[in-house]
Amino acid sequence: MSFVFYDIETTGISTAFDQPLQFAAIHTDTDLNEIERVDLRCRIAPHIIPSPYALMVTGIKPEQLVDTGLPSFFEFTQNVMELTKRWAPATWVGFNSIRFDEELLRQAFYQNLQPSIYATQFNGNNRLDILTAIYAVWCRNQGLLKWPTDVRGRTIYKLDRLAPENGFNTHNAHDALGDVEATLYLAQIISKGDPVLWSSLVENRDKKKVMAKLETFEPVELVLRFGGGPPRSYVGCFCGTSEGNATQAAFFDLETGDPETLINADDAAIFEAVDGSPKIIRSIATNKAPALFSILDPDIEHQRKAALIAASPDFRERVGRAIAARFEDGKTAPLVPIEKQIYGGFYSKEDQELLAEFQQTDWARRHEIIGLLGDLRLRQLGRRLVAFYGRDFLSKSEIEQFESFIHERWYASDVPAPEWTTFSSAARAVDDLRAQPETDQDALDLIEAFLAQMASKRHFSKSRS
Repeated sequence: MSFVFYDIETTGISTAFDQPLQFAAIHTDTDLNEIERVDLRCRIAPHIIPSPYALMVTGIKPEQLVDTGLPSFFEFTQNVMELTKRWAPATWVGFNSIRFDEELLRQAFYQNLQPSIYATQFNGNNRLDILTAIYAVWCRNQGLLKWPTDVRGRTIYKLDRLAPENGFNTHNAHDALGDVEATLYLAQIISKGDPVLWSSLVENRDKKKVMAKLETFEPVELVLRFGGGPPRSYVGCFCGTSEGNATQAAFFDLETGDPETLINADDAAIFEAVDGSPKIIRSIATNKAPALFSILDPDIEHQRKAALIAASPDFRERVGRAIAARFEDGKTAPLVPIEKQIYGGFYSKEDQELLAEFQQTDWARRHEIIGLLGDLRLRQLGRRLVAFYGRDFLSKSEIEQFESFIHERWYASDVPAPEWTTFSSAARAVDDLRAQPETDQDALDLIEAFLAQMASKRHFSKSRS
């Protein structure tokens, strides 16, 4: 299987409410030799205010956000989706990608009505995260890499410091293609310097193999990092799966806890083991390539505890209910923004067929398709897209509804603070950056002028994809 190393630069740090502005990728063979590279950019979607912080970090200039020579956000997602099909089957790899880049890419597919939002996991594709691999190297083969530190002597695990520290001297940090090159470089060090470790990490791409490893009930090692401290290894064993979510496995910490005290305990004690501190039972997302390793010579006491758990199916079932309760998604909560409804259910076959047509037709037909969709989320997102790129086909009332939506987004109240950038939060960011002596004041002037120009628009010009 080949690999796709990729990175995304964005309008901000919210995976739900910001968007990609740049997508870069290097497609490699199994041995990490480059086959092909791409570097794609796009315009900003009409409803998004870019974070001044993001623009200063990435160096993306305001004029690029509205450059008509670049594809629209809608066209951009079509181009990326085509790559996921053309390169399949492949392992999609990034640096902290499972927690950020992939979530943002999935939102891009969702908000632009792609039939499948899980493209990096379907059609034979799977995923891997080099940040997880870096944590595993720290715990299992620390001498393989050189480790940068901050002024207080604490180890830094960031890409823009790790890659140069280990000899990658051409790193263009905060450019998507530069970050891809740096990520691939680190992966090559790990794969060549410790093939056994790399092989184990690669094997964990497959959730079935992860579950098979867990379901032996043998003690295993799990590498995790929490907060600002260093990564550390935990020795534990399988302890059930979350009720209603087979990809969420329970991991009993055999060093911290003793199952004898919990097997016959009440539900409150089990929930405390799952949710309290120290945490005795953790959850593992088996479909997110965890850093999970077999132990060749497990401790006898650990084996004894694991055997107790293996012989207690009722206990594992109760743990599964406690894990599910901890991750309760609040289905009875007030209606959340459409972006936060992304995991509200899979699309029907009929809707998927309509979405496939939606991607291939013109905006007149797209406007018709929206009314045929059964999923209310897709209807709302579809109306938004037509308002962005095909406003000639909207009625007067639909245009008014769209402009009301834009106004509510741009001028949302600061209490509670919205998860997206508003004009007021952007203004505060400009003031904050202005006060920092290292800030490029000329670049900030351009950003401030761009925001003022956005705010001056009372209505939105017609734009076509």
